Amino acid sequence: MTQPPYRRIADEIRARIADRELRPGDPVPSARGITREWGVALATATKVLATLNAEGVTRSLPGRGTVVAALAGPAQPASVAARVAHRNEGDSDLTRERIVAAAIRVADGEGLAQLSMRRIATELGAGPMSLYRHVNGKDELLVSMMDSVLGEDPLPTRPPKGWRAQLELSSRMQWQGFRHHPWLAPALSMTRPQLIPNGMRHTEWALRALDGLGLTIQEMMHVHMTLFSHVRGLALNLEAEAQAEQESGLTSEEWMQTQERGFRDIAGTGDFPLLDRLVDSDMELELDQLFEFGMSLLLDGLERHLAAR
Repeated sequence: MTQPPYRRIADEIRARIADRELRPGDPVPSARGITREWGVALATATKVLATLNAEGVTRSLPGRGTVVAALAGPAQPASVAARVAHRNEGDSDLTRERIVAAAIRVADGEGLAQLSMRRIATELGAGPMSLYRHVNGKDELLVSMMDSVLGEDPLPTRPPKGWRAQLELSSRMQWQGFRHHPWLAPALSMTRPQLIPNGMRHTEWALRALDGLGLTIQEMMHVHMTLFSHVRGLALNLEAEAQAEQESGLTSEEWMQTQERGFRDIAGTGDFPLLDRLVDSDMELELDQLFEFGMSLLLDGLERHLAAR
């Protein structure tokens, strides 16, 4: 019986991986790349990527697209056997730092929903219960993970001159941290803030930048939280987008292209003249641009507020 096109293409990509033409970590053709190379519809290309992801041959990484999974192809049995052997040897080399680092790798590559003590133990080749000798549970581990990634790029010891430059610097550092670790934004709580020393350094930095401008300590904190809410609010889209890309096999740009005709049909009915004009402007909702635009507006408003006082 003839194979369906998506299965034939998936098998061809799998063969490239088995032949080491594509190695672990290498990007595989995108949905658009598949449509160009094999001459199939975008829906078929999407099904190819979804099939490879579901079979564990590939995985989607935030900001990188779909790549060959670390355990794809012939290397899998040896890798699994090595992990089992390591587990049987005992966990004498297991440390809290190694557990936190492994948890960050899992969350970065697979998302916060896939993070569990059992999954981290598998990553380390250890017994799940051995992790509890170093951390009390997932909640405590998550706090340590957030503290670790927020400390990856420390704030400078000598801040730039001026409150605005200082707030711009810390906000951009936060945005880049969220970009590198898409799970971080949903993990952080605004209403029940966790005790994260490296996160508290960002709060202290913002308060110090605003100190002496005539604001009360409460107003200073409100300014900080308003600006941080803008950064984190946009960053909440990062993990959701990474998950959507993993499930669909489409980047956000490729997905938008699949929606363009339907959007034009609705916008062109006459009920949405401004949206219709927007379609013709070729505007892109790019998160980095939205971050910079929103931050500038907020700081412009604060500048006028301070001048009026």
